[in-house]
Amino acid sequence: MPKLLEAARNPLAFIAQRWTPSLRTLRRAALAALVMSVAIVITGGAVRLTGSGLGCPTWPSCTEESLTTTREMGIHGVIEFGNRMLTYVLCAAVGGAIIAARAVKPRRRSLTRLGWAQFWVVMGNAVLGGITVLTGLNPYTVAAHFLLSTALISVALLTWHRTGEGDGAPRPFVGRAVKQLAWVLVAVTGALVAVGTLVTGAGPHAGDSSDVPRVGIDWTLIAQVHADLAWIVVALTVALWFVLKAVDAPDVPRARTRDLTLVLLSQGVIGYVQYFTELPEVLVAAHMLGSCLVWIAVLRVLLSLRERPVAEPGVPDPAPEDSAVPAAV
Repeated sequence: MPKLLEAARNPLAFIAQRWTPSLRTLRRAALAALVMSVAIVITGGAVRLTGSGLGCPTWPSCTEESLTTTREMGIHGVIEFGNRMLTYVLCAAVGGAIIAARAVKPRRRSLTRLGWAQFWVVMGNAVLGGITVLTGLNPYTVAAHFLLSTALISVALLTWHRTGEGDGAPRPFVGRAVKQLAWVLVAVTGALVAVGTLVTGAGPHAGDSSDVPRVGIDWTLIAQVHADLAWIVVALTVALWFVLKAVDAPDVPRARTRDLTLVLLSQGVIGYVQYFTELPEVLVAAHMLGSCLVWIAVLRVLLSLRERPVAEPGVPDPAPEDSAVPAAV
């Protein structure tokens, strides 16, 4: 009974006293949360592209009479309700990352805080998704929904990256001017992603077969602004690569910058093809995935410009299975 009371009072501490994950397990848990944060964006895009945005016309239940989808609602109800259910899978992945971060030895409070930050972003985005449905797919709330998903990807990536580092003070690989160039690259990429939501909000994919209001901007004009920003991001990326080579930066930052260049070029090809082929749904979905990958790649460039002392794992990493650790007496 005392153990049950202890578990109920502080379940994370209770688990941490009895289990110590390996570093490999910790990184896998953080990576699972990152993968699911990208997956929820893609399934959300599928909801929009199949016209299922109002497949469940209300929130938090699917209809006023039913918590789940009904046969009369057809495939659109299934797609929308399935996307809502995937949120629980995302919560489970984030919860696993939180538990692993709390249980690792020695304790790393920074990882636990990052895990909880993911949880609250997920909760906030779930509420915003409900508001989006209740407002009839208002394009501005749809855009905010996507941007908050991008924020979740940012925190999930940082969590995964930090699992491979220690908690010591960061040691920069490059000088201040190079870091400032990298931050400019991140800022312009963020603007690129934000303008991309306006392109979608002004375009034909409203997320529902009915007449849904669109952003009051000329679609061709905003698409051109989006393309111009993309070329600026490419130019900044190439410039950063040459600067890193000139200052003889380590291989990792240059490799991350090269990877970003390849992702950007691939995303650009998809973007231009979908523009000139009148936005086929499959290419729009690929472009949404590309947007997530571009954002991940640019953040990895920024994170590669410094290092932290690597933390010692709590248990020997080669062990194939984690084992229970008896509570300290």
